[in-house]
Amino acid sequence: MYVCLCRGITDQDIQDAVNNGCESFREVRDLLDLGTCCGRCAPEARSIISEELAAIAAKISVAA
Repeated sequence: MYVCLCRGITDQDIQDAVNNGCESFREVRDLLDLGTCCGRCAPEARSIISEELAAIAAKISVAA
């Protein structure tokens, strides 16, 4: 699904950025140029980032 219509960024783009090392909204924003136009996507993007980071943390804790 498109999260940022201004830049054509999808939820998968955001998830991929987190899975490739981004650990914050700021890092994803800088990598993808997310939320730099109208900003309406920022809340949804933050939610996706948080969910993805939580999923990664859960995988790490299960593996440990």
